[in-house]
Amino acid sequence: MSGTENTQKTAAIVLAAGQGKRMKSSVQKQFLELGGRPLITYALQRFEESGVNQIVLVTGKADVEYCREHIVKAFGFRKVTAVVAGGKERYHSVYEGLKALAGQGISHVLIHDGARPLLTDQIIRDALEGARAYSACVIAVPVKDTIKIGDENQFAVETPRRDRLWQIQTPQAFSYPLIMNAYEKLFSREEYQNGVTDDAMVVETMTEVPVRLIPGDYRNIKVTTPEDMILAEAFLGAAGQGVNA
Repeated sequence: MSGTENTQKTAAIVLAAGQGKRMKSSVQKQFLELGGRPLITYALQRFEESGVNQIVLVTGKADVEYCREHIVKAFGFRKVTAVVAGGKERYHSVYEGLKALAGQGISHVLIHDGARPLLTDQIIRDALEGARAYSACVIAVPVKDTIKIGDENQFAVETPRRDRLWQIQTPQAFSYPLIMNAYEKLFSREEYQNGVTDDAMVVETMTEVPVRLIPGDYRNIKVTTPEDMILAEAFLGAAGQGVNA
């Protein structure tokens, strides 16, 4: 690592503001018990033990105090410097996280879904290296299945080349000034926000900087449905991160 990288201050924004309706549970998915502990704690622990300097946790407005007491304090996450309320859409929550880092000399930021508990140290390192080299990158894996594009009547109209298709994961990593400027532009006009699904799309549409695809891990799943919880439990057990780890 160069002297320049040693002086760079990095941060992670962990998103835990979603309602998780597809989980069909009275408990929000980020707080569901996975391997004997709240799901959100896995991603936070990976960043806590990484080279990232600080963490911002973005959660629902009603859950801010709960997270401060029962997640951050209870599990001893010392790198979490702020717990802030998110917004209606994912991009609102990301923007709140970015604003919480303003004026702190952050050079690069990783944005991660808290519902991805199988984050690894290698993925974090690769994302940071990608952000430093390219200013904008996303963790992704090549798709395994053939993808069809359908019309409004559910008839297949196109089959894109599978070797060009990637499934996007998180973290997505960026130069902090780049992603902050992109988000400020996004919020300058309401029509810019139509159809925004991830941070890379904000950079792609609001700037001229290309986004690099960084190979990730197929186990880095997003827990969205009850079936995903079963998979996550199995992966955690295989990795020795379960309740008895």
